[in-house]
Amino acid sequence: MLVVSDTSPVTSLLQIGHGDLLPRLFERVLIPPAVEAELLRFHTSLPGFLKAAAIRDAAAADALVARKLDRGEAEAIVLARECGADYLLIDEKRGRSAAIGLGVKVIGVLGMLLIAKKAGYIGSVAAMMDQLQFQAGFFISTRARLAILRAAGESP
Repeated sequence: MLVVSDTSPVTSLLQIGHGDLLPRLFERVLIPPAVEAELLRFHTSLPGFLKAAAIRDAAAADALVARKLDRGEAEAIVLARECGADYLLIDEKRGRSAAIGLGVKVIGVLGMLLIAKKAGYIGSVAAMMDQLQFQAGFFISTRARLAILRAAGESP
């Protein structure tokens, strides 16, 4: 399975020491140049499983930036379309909406955690969400948290 990722999912998982979930769940993880540059501002090096890939349609990315998306989100959406990715890994609401509007299938970190639990790679979605919130500053609404816990079979 091929996934293209935006910056925040990768950096959030790296911050909590669970970047290894990406190559365990996805055969290939591509990032566009803008995401690579953003990641390198926060991390001294990037894991080998992340592969940078250039976009061909810079004008399409520019059009998305004009719609108030940041450059990383825009390039990730374009790259996902260009390479026929199975999913775009993105969490920001505006970017997800733009991607869906262009026919790109999206998944977020929380959806990825559900897959990881089902595959047996993690034992507790609740514990991972706590780490994301308190160690990485990842925002999870109460509503989303409850929905994910129910889906994971970890309802309070």
